[in-house]
Amino acid sequence: MSAPESHGIARGRRRFRPTFWATFCAVPALIILLGLGTWQVQRLHWKEGEIAKREERSQGPGIPLPGAFPDPAAVEFTRVALAGSFLHDQEFYLGARTEKGRVGFNVVTPFRLDDGRILLMNRGWVPENRRDPATRAEGQLAGPLEVEALLRTDGWKGVDFAKPPNKPEERFYFWLDLPVMAEGVSAGPIITEIYADAVFSEMPGGMPFGGQTRIALKNDHLEYAITWYSFALILAVIYFLFHYRPEEEGPDDAA
Repeated sequence: MSAPESHGIARGRRRFRPTFWATFCAVPALIILLGLGTWQVQRLHWKEGEIAKREERSQGPGIPLPGAFPDPAAVEFTRVALAGSFLHDQEFYLGARTEKGRVGFNVVTPFRLDDGRILLMNRGWVPENRRDPATRAEGQLAGPLEVEALLRTDGWKGVDFAKPPNKPEERFYFWLDLPVMAEGVSAGPIITEIYADAVFSEMPGGMPFGGQTRIALKNDHLEYAITWYSFALILAVIYFLFHYRPEEEGPDDAA
């Protein structure tokens, strides 16, 4: 009577033998992780370009305001030098905005340029208890003025489902809608393609607090890219080690 055949483990011999279900799960996951990492690299390049554009356009002395704006996005963040006077009795409020943890509003005031055109200008932030112009009368500058500002485009910048409705009847806006706001100004002609964001300057009474446009943007896309690529590498290593197993001995090998 012969002894039963036995199959052992070949010492020092390993083979990469992937299994179906592990491969079925790992490959799509790896593709997704690599895709997320690549997407973050693309976002990194976009963000670096956006920051460079803002810095280039916003630095240096202000230029005269263009006479027309066929492509408002092409001049956004450009620093301009303006001469004219504010129409303080027709200001709007942009909320809710925060400054150092305090809730308030941005004051948007029509600015009559020396050439007769009117440009809406975000003068800056005020706290809730200073919404009434009488509480910040020192900052309601009168007469001919020279102001430097950054050109900005209007419209809702977020996702559509989160877009809040404005309240034109209260002169209160969550996002700037220049054509609608122009209807609330009893003067003209009004520039509706673009508005101005006043650069920071020391105001009498400290209000409004200008310089609300952010030039330096948070840029952590490189860290995210490294994270996703690291997850992909870890998954690939685990997948390989899991399937790189000792090879079983056949009957011929055991003889």
